[in-house]
Amino acid sequence: MFPTRPQTSRANLLGALALVATIAAASGCVERRMTIRSNPPGALVYVDGYEIGTTPCSTSFIYYGQRQIRLVKDGYETLTVIQPVSTPWYEIPGVDFFSENLVPGKIRDQRVFDFVLQRQIMVPPQQLRERAESLRHGVQASSMGPSQPIPGLRVNPPSQPIYPAPSAVGGQMVYPEPGVR
Repeated sequence: MFPTRPQTSRANLLGALALVATIAAASGCVERRMTIRSNPPGALVYVDGYEIGTTPCSTSFIYYGQRQIRLVKDGYETLTVIQPVSTPWYEIPGVDFFSENLVPGKIRDQRVFDFVLQRQIMVPPQQLRERAESLRHGVQASSMGPSQPIPGLRVNPPSQPIYPAPSAVGGQMVYPEPGVR
């Protein structure tokens, strides 16, 4: 026999629920990951101020845009880079709804950033000391002023201050007008 009307509705409802469950279970998402490598390896990596690990290392990320990446290694100059992480076409607002929710499976967005570290220039201690002494002597000589008077320059100290000192009147400070003596 043919199923009755209530049984058909129930079968359709169960079929629709099974379809929604299948789509939800198979629906996609975007997995974002960045890998940072350096030459030489073993540099400590900070991304946006957070320590990630030593190169080569990977971390997940949520948002696209610019990231501050800092690499630190003994014997090498610290490298700080503002690294752009561009948005792929399937993550453009509007399209991202479909790629995040309706595409079956996972979309993997893997970014790899390679950096070359420069050796730190080591200045011998004696040369560093000599440069410091020359700077110290240069500052002392300039702070003492010229040793001989400059021709045509007259400096007469004022007999009275240009700005008279403030006075207290009724518990409040009164500042006279400049130029009034």
